[in-house]
Amino acid sequence: MHEKDLPKEVPGPIGPTETRSGFSIPVADRVLRLPPYLFARINKLLYEKRRAGADVIDLGMGNPSDPPQDIVIEKLAAAARDPDNHGYTESRGILNLRREVASKYFKQFGVRLDPESEIIVCLGSKDGFSHLCLALLGPGDTAVVPAPSYPPHVYAVILAGASTISLDVTKPDEFLSRLAFVCQNLFPRPKVVVVNFPHNPTTTVVEADFYHELVRLAKRYSFLVISDLAYADVTFDGYRAPSLLAVPGGRDVGVELTTMSKGYNMAGWRVGFCCGNAEMVRALATVKTYYDYGMFRAIQVAAIVALRHTDAAVEAQAREYQRRRDVLCEGLERLGWPIVRPKATMFVWAKIPEPWASQMSSFDFAMKLLKEADVAVSPGGGFGAAGEGYLRLALVENEHRLRQAVRQIGRCLGQAQNQPPARVAGT
Repeated sequence: MHEKDLPKEVPGPIGPTETRSGFSIPVADRVLRLPPYLFARINKLLYEKRRAGADVIDLGMGNPSDPPQDIVIEKLAAAARDPDNHGYTESRGILNLRREVASKYFKQFGVRLDPESEIIVCLGSKDGFSHLCLALLGPGDTAVVPAPSYPPHVYAVILAGASTISLDVTKPDEFLSRLAFVCQNLFPRPKVVVVNFPHNPTTTVVEADFYHELVRLAKRYSFLVISDLAYADVTFDGYRAPSLLAVPGGRDVGVELTTMSKGYNMAGWRVGFCCGNAEMVRALATVKTYYDYGMFRAIQVAAIVALRHTDAAVEAQAREYQRRRDVLCEGLERLGWPIVRPKATMFVWAKIPEPWASQMSSFDFAMKLLKEADVAVSPGGGFGAAGEGYLRLALVENEHRLRQAVRQIGRCLGQAQNQPPARVAGT
């Protein structure tokens, strides 16, 4: 899924308010269940520093900085000039786009999907996930979500009126054993299990055998699976992210969400897909029918061109992220940081080194880097208690800027860049 989790302008804490006239504005209980936005202090300082003229290197939000291919932009412009493309479209997405998604699934995963019943176009995969929670969950229901947590995985469930159980995903085998324990001992059992591999924020990856076991558990304990596969196009070192839908029985128990935000550099275009179990797709389509009139047709036409003609560019973009990963990780290793090099995603999940890890929270450490080094990062604590002690650094700047960020961090912390590397074996 895909990165709207760190908005740059954030409202303050929400609660019963009064207007200037003294009239009370009682908001819904579901909104009151949402906590204050945890990144607000960092984003406020980032805004203030940039307004004052500081050149802040922003590694906080996973917002792609590279543009889509020219052929895609040109098709968008041409389609926007066609007067037939400006009316309402069906909320499921135009059929030719759904057919192109089916073609991609077959090429990438060997999965044959029915464009009519097993694919729906979403206004970004975050939209798809949130509306799917409304379609599947309600008061009294429980969803298992990954921890550390991409915020919408938790709060879309809460907004649907359901409860969450967070399970650590950094060791996938233990996640499965804990999931089985929860299903055996909790009543009522979880209705939905959310998985997200490659994982945001920790970059944890799995092989296909993980999904084999997950499907077995789903059938045994009768839960539904929502797989967030947002980073399938951004993989490194020969690793290829598997699909839930490629596993026998995967479509019996779940759906998968994908996006064009990452590999295609179309984050602001908001193009995502939900594929898999026809009944779950139908439930999402029912909710979307009441919430939107579908995506601007010109964007859908351009997305078809992107899916049909830019595979090589997607692969090249993944190689670019891998080069950026190597630059950032090598720099932090020279500073003596313990680093696990990711096999996928556009992030590095870095353990905060000593002595700072023992002296301050991840939020305080992130604030220190922003105040003193002009480098913005995401504190691990912002992804829940399981993320405390870590930082998430996005690979959205070019190699030169990443090297500069490392130098500024080193000066801020008084670290020399000639220390022996502190490599940690990754998954």
